[in-house]
Amino acid sequence: MYESKNIGRFGILFLLMLLMVQTASICQPNSKGRPVAKKGILDLRNTDLNQVSVALNGAWLFYWQQLLNDTSVSGNFKYAYYPHIWNNSEIDGLKLTSTGYATYKLMVLLPAKKPSLAITIPDVYSSYKLYINQQVVSQNGIPGPDKQTSVPKWIDKTIELNTTKDTLYIAIQIANYWHSKGGPYKEIIIGEKNKLFARREKETAFDLLLTGCLFMGGLFFFGLFLFGKHDKVILYFSLFCIVYSYRIFGTGLYELHYLFPLIPWSLTVHLEYLTLFASVALFSLYTWSLYPKDFHLQVMRIMVGLSILFIVTTLIFPPRIFTWLINPFLIAMFIFIAYAFYVYIIAAKKKRIGAVYALVSTGVGLIINILINLEYFQILEPQKLLIFIGYVTFFFLQSLILSFRFANTLQQAKIEAENALKAKSEFLSTMSHEIRTPLNAVIGMTYLLQQNEPREDQKVNLNALSFSANNLLFIVNDILDYNKIEAGKVRFESVEMNLIVIAKNIIAGLKSYATEKGIQLKLFTDESLNKTIIGDPTRFSQVINNLVHNAIKFTSNGYVKLELSVVSEINNQITVKVSIKDTGIGIELEKQKLIFEQFTQADSSISRNFGGTGLGLAISKKLLMLQNTSLHLISEVGKGSEFYFIQTFSIAANQKNELSFSKTINLPQINSKPLKGVSILLVEDNEMNILVAETFLDGWGVNVDIARNGQEAVDKVDEKKYHLILMDISMPVMDGYTATKIIRAKGIKTPVIALTASLASEVESQTTACGFNDIIVKPFIPEELYKKVYYYTDTFFE
Repeated sequence: MYESKNIGRFGILFLLMLLMVQTASICQPNSKGRPVAKKGILDLRNTDLNQVSVALNGAWLFYWQQLLNDTSVSGNFKYAYYPHIWNNSEIDGLKLTSTGYATYKLMVLLPAKKPSLAITIPDVYSSYKLYINQQVVSQNGIPGPDKQTSVPKWIDKTIELNTTKDTLYIAIQIANYWHSKGGPYKEIIIGEKNKLFARREKETAFDLLLTGCLFMGGLFFFGLFLFGKHDKVILYFSLFCIVYSYRIFGTGLYELHYLFPLIPWSLTVHLEYLTLFASVALFSLYTWSLYPKDFHLQVMRIMVGLSILFIVTTLIFPPRIFTWLINPFLIAMFIFIAYAFYVYIIAAKKKRIGAVYALVSTGVGLIINILINLEYFQILEPQKLLIFIGYVTFFFLQSLILSFRFANTLQQAKIEAENALKAKSEFLSTMSHEIRTPLNAVIGMTYLLQQNEPREDQKVNLNALSFSANNLLFIVNDILDYNKIEAGKVRFESVEMNLIVIAKNIIAGLKSYATEKGIQLKLFTDESLNKTIIGDPTRFSQVINNLVHNAIKFTSNGYVKLELSVVSEINNQITVKVSIKDTGIGIELEKQKLIFEQFTQADSSISRNFGGTGLGLAISKKLLMLQNTSLHLISEVGKGSEFYFIQTFSIAANQKNELSFSKTINLPQINSKPLKGVSILLVEDNEMNILVAETFLDGWGVNVDIARNGQEAVDKVDEKKYHLILMDISMPVMDGYTATKIIRAKGIKTPVIALTASLASEVESQTTACGFNDIIVKPFIPEELYKKVYYYTDTFFE
């Protein structure tokens, strides 16, 4: 598949090259069949200038070291081909040099019926003055008999010929004392006025559009570099685009000179050559950075070093020196482009990112440079549209490479971020398991010791131990909850619930904490709220519990009040305001937004004085946001705070009495044997967990058998013997998932409760699929363990 795509792409490259060569070979103004000047006369009397434009090429009268403006043919002249540079030329034994001055003369015979005419006069090396019928019609700089009286200038011009005469007497004075080349090297074109001006405007539009695209594209990629990952490939390409944009605008038709005619020629010629040398250096660095494994480092250093040498030469020496060096540099540049083309072929074979596009782009760029240099050496004059299309193709394909590279970088960053998030989740899950396992023993054994009628001094120590262990468990749960929210793994249930029952249970659970702090814990509920609604009781309870717990923590005197009130009830939808007020320390206005950030409290001293991770509010806010609800705060320092949110729920179709939600069971005293006669198979590999669970169960009168892995459980299980199986899900030899699947496959219907150190929501779907009936999270909360055992042994608690 990849190779077939490559064949298609290389085919496109071949067609592009063929098209460019074919287009470049289209006849130019003086192609076969069009008139050519002979002995200083160009006869256009039989030429329809409405249809064709004619280059004034051919044999002109040539006056070396003479500046003339008359129309006579007298004097010391020779016939010389126009245009042709002077360097090392010989005309009838007269040897020319690049420096000097001369006059060219031509008589043009026009047709009797001629349209409105215009003439296009390109730049020459390095100044000229054009006379038509002894009137100055165009001038670039000042041509003079010496350097002191001469001024160089390069501007391409198209001017209208306001004449009714049938003969044009043209004289053009040319002088050069600055450039390594001298004389004319581009054609003068005569033709119908509208066509020549339209051609000029079109070519100028191409250059301006291309310059703007390159410059803005360069700035765009430079911005990506600055605000991205500082990829040097993007930096080099952006600088290449910016630098090369000058060569489109400041060479060729020299639009820059036309728009800003007061810019010194010396400055513009320096910029013309500096941008060429810098562009090659930047493209070398770009190609090497793009494919460093395929591009030889030494080649890059040679090309960059050579470019820097030419740049320094341009800065130090006058134009006659550095313009002479252009030919050897062009040879080196072509060798480099050929090498880059080879590198891209290798990269394409190795399936590097964007290599095929780079190959096609460089092939097009190579042809563009060939055509431009053929024009420079007066061998061929390619069409402007062709050059424009070539440039656009080149830079578009190069931009595609960077786009693929940037997209690939983003994809890699995304993968790395996802892997990091996965690693973090796995780490926290592992740490949770490792922390919860000893915590199970600490909390369980502390509870058992508290039940064994300790002395008063022992009670103080045990209470401190119990508080610290539960606080640590609370922190672990907060971190895991926040990590789950950040990972986008939170799922909300839509089940029946009663908000009043939930509120009462939360208040009952935190009553002892408030009593220890010597504050009142109040509850107010709207009686019209006593109905069954649809929502997620677990998440609702979590939010309320966090907020009430927080309020108690930061309140030393007074009260904490939980209030639930109905805002509106319309069309089976009920909107409830939940408010938690306290008379605690309060929060400064400028810090009220800060407290909702993770691991953040209003003041660092608060963490030292009150404890906590600062995650509770962040978790509550995010859980509410995921349900399209906002958490609000009203607070005044020293007077207290109010956290509230407003949430809308659906009213359940089948209403239940509140009592059905509020039935609770009191945890029996150890050794009271309320579950005497119940047999349970405990499947657990950790000895401390076995000790804690077995001690609880034994105290409640349960007969306990132990299996230390899933395989032992499968071997021991007996539906007639055991009323319940407590199965750890992570064990050696065989895990709880596999063991439960096998037990269910045997047709055994004994209830199986999963024991896990993970959050219940993380394993719920997998446990249900394997046949578990319920989940108990370690560390064991005695009340929860007792309720689950009581329920699944068919003794429903009142």
